[in-house]
Amino acid sequence: QFLLIAVEGFLFTSKCGTVRPRIGLKDYTILVVMFFVASVCNNYAFDFNIPMPLHMIFRAGSLIANMVMGILILKKRYDFSKYLSVGMITAGIVMCTIVSGSRVESTQVRKGDGDDDPVTVFFWWTLGIALLTLALFVSARMGLYQEVLYKRYGKHPKEALFYTHLLPLPFFALLAGNIWEHLQLANASPLQPIPVVGFSLPITWIYLIGNVLTQYVCISSVYVLTTECSSLTVTLVVTLRKFVSLLFSIVYFSNPFTLHHWIGTLLVFLGTIIFTEVAGKVWVALTGPTKDSKVAKKAN
Repeated sequence: QFLLIAVEGFLFTSKCGTVRPRIGLKDYTILVVMFFVASVCNNYAFDFNIPMPLHMIFRAGSLIANMVMGILILKKRYDFSKYLSVGMITAGIVMCTIVSGSRVESTQVRKGDGDDDPVTVFFWWTLGIALLTLALFVSARMGLYQEVLYKRYGKHPKEALFYTHLLPLPFFALLAGNIWEHLQLANASPLQPIPVVGFSLPITWIYLIGNVLTQYVCISSVYVLTTECSSLTVTLVVTLRKFVSLLFSIVYFSNPFTLHHWIGTLLVFLGTIIFTEVAGKVWVALTGPTKDSKVAKKAN
């Protein structure tokens, strides 16, 4: 994904390096360090017995992290509805985390009889939760920093997309061993015939190509959306996408999902709706502006 976006951006955004960036490379470097750390932590969490549904639900807590970081760094203050929604989201994530923790299973390939020891499995699961927590707050800090950069230099979504994927590429050298190991696993996966073209590919490579292409469409759209909509609208869209992905994951991968998981997910979803004030906006759109809002509009 990083390589694809970097190559595409080099050709079409920077025009093979002939277009100078509008935002300084120093600022981009700080941004991409946070972006790289968050991405690596989120991806590595799967190696620590974190199931996909819990991973998605946990990442839905980005609203909480953004609020906390906004209060601590930018000294922001919020309405009661915002604190209520954050409380609901927190409760939902905690509930799902506790329930998932009570039935933690190893996601690793067994190498010995001691690999499935409950204490060992739970220990690695705890580290996975720590990685997700770190990624959550690093992502929140990155969002605040990105907001500051946009206010200072203007909004340049394609440029930001390009440099936030180009500059982290050297960091992947630190993960060369892990990448090579997974390449070998991908090559060893069963072959899948490709219709029309007449040859076969390892099925893991097909999944990887599909993931890279869909992620490219997704992240490109998010970067453009940040310039067209408010941050609350972007957050809502991203959270709804995660919610749909969660439901798809449950059905497709047959992941266990108890009543407690559903309650936790519902709390996260409703909390997000309250946070973004969608209900009020929909009501105004359906019924029209109130008398007070009309007076305020005339005054402006």
